[in-house]
Amino acid sequence: MVLKGRKLYYTINAVAGLAIFFFGYDQGMMGGVNTSPDYVATMKLGYSTYEGPSQGYVATITNPTRQGGIVSIYYFGTLIGCLMGGVIGDRIGRVKTMAIGSIWVLFGAALQCSAQNIAWMCCARVINGIGTGHLNAIVPVWSAEVATHTSRGAFIATEFTLNIFGVVVAYWLEFGLGFIGDGDTQIRWRFPIAFQIVPILGFMVALSCMPESPRWLLKAGRADEAKDILSRIRATDNTEPPEVEKEFNDIIQVVALEKKHARRNTYWGMFWGTGSGDLHIARRVQLSIWLQIIQEWVGIAAITVYAPTIFAEAGYSPRKAQWISGLNDITYMLSTLVAILTIDRWGRRVGLWWGSVGQGVAMFLAGAFGRLLKDHPDKASAYGGATAFFIFVYTAVFGATWLTIPWVYPTETFPLEVRAKGNAWGVVGWSIGNGWLTLLNPVMFNAIHENTLHIFGIVNILSIPMVWAFYPETANRALEEIDLLFASKSPFVWNEERHFRELKVKTLKDAISGESTPEVAAGSEEGKV
Repeated sequence: MVLKGRKLYYTINAVAGLAIFFFGYDQGMMGGVNTSPDYVATMKLGYSTYEGPSQGYVATITNPTRQGGIVSIYYFGTLIGCLMGGVIGDRIGRVKTMAIGSIWVLFGAALQCSAQNIAWMCCARVINGIGTGHLNAIVPVWSAEVATHTSRGAFIATEFTLNIFGVVVAYWLEFGLGFIGDGDTQIRWRFPIAFQIVPILGFMVALSCMPESPRWLLKAGRADEAKDILSRIRATDNTEPPEVEKEFNDIIQVVALEKKHARRNTYWGMFWGTGSGDLHIARRVQLSIWLQIIQEWVGIAAITVYAPTIFAEAGYSPRKAQWISGLNDITYMLSTLVAILTIDRWGRRVGLWWGSVGQGVAMFLAGAFGRLLKDHPDKASAYGGATAFFIFVYTAVFGATWLTIPWVYPTETFPLEVRAKGNAWGVVGWSIGNGWLTLLNPVMFNAIHENTLHIFGIVNILSIPMVWAFYPETANRALEEIDLLFASKSPFVWNEERHFRELKVKTLKDAISGESTPEVAAGSEEGKV
């Protein structure tokens, strides 16, 4: 049976979501692994003590830099992998590249769960990261290229609900394993690492039945196949809607235009804008990189991996801090449902704005109550509870806003000719932000404790003017139309929007007079923009 219409559309969404589920599980997994006494002893990170039947064995980290290094080296792998995946994805297609990334992941996961020392573990995490980088660079692009322009944000946001479900599964699996053998067993950390193989195998099986991106097929010169797949995805009641022909022709025009800019089809050319003319590829690269770096520095990397440490700082026992962290992850997952409903309706900019305000306030207050807790230990229950509450608030706001938007934005802002490489630049920023922060997090919490949260609060507030000035709205605009936004010589949003309106008026007038050209429609240098 050949799937069509909504069934095919939602099946693609579910299969992509399976890869994103793995991504979330893989990130969330290290939070529990880091606190496993046997893992701490194997990697020589510290020591463990028996705290009685209610707590079991509790690990104490004496080398936080080494602990952070094991976590952060994974992001060195994702940085390499996303650059590899961007090149391969534009060359051989989205589906084949995702399959290659999955093979890297399987190899890396097998090596990780059998690691016997820190060198082995670090090498395995780099290999695993390379595979994840492939998937992070291509899965959102594949999703964006099959989604409709009015539901593109919600389409990808739905997948990130599964991402956080992966975090939840990882956390509670590890929490449950902590009760086996008083928590001092190899299975407590080896089994959760091995379990990531299950969703990846499922993804690979499902991927074999999935269609290639019709936009990539057109770029590759396979027009008949592209139109057939686009018609199947957009079909309603087993018929082809009239909008398919228009969408198909729009893509053809943009592909023809972009072939004139082959010189920019390298990472070097994209970063410096070589040969991109008025398409301003370099500007888009910088926007993608910094949005992803800031996404991590608003604080989520610390909350995801080091939540038990934060709740322990709030005065909770190790076991209680662990289950509170698990409840926080569930709140995180549920909050992504808000993103599905609002990301296309309110737009990307509004989501980032209100997210930064809510997250910044929550971080400042969580840090303040953490300080009060230390100064007034007699009020531990009140101040500790307040700290935990604002961590929950922060996580919920992030899940509704900053979790999804920085992943959606790079998939929308690059031309088809370099879209996989463009999204890879976003993953480069994510890798830098994550690697940098996960390396510093244990050191920061060890040195300045609750003041770490104040640093994250400051970053949130500083992100507001950044988004206001430099990030134009992309919601409810066709992928082929977004080039118009970046045709302006000015990087400021107000100038880009004004230039966009002027180009739309010019295109309409030229269409009426019969003089419209693909170059004018895309706002290119050849069209004398």
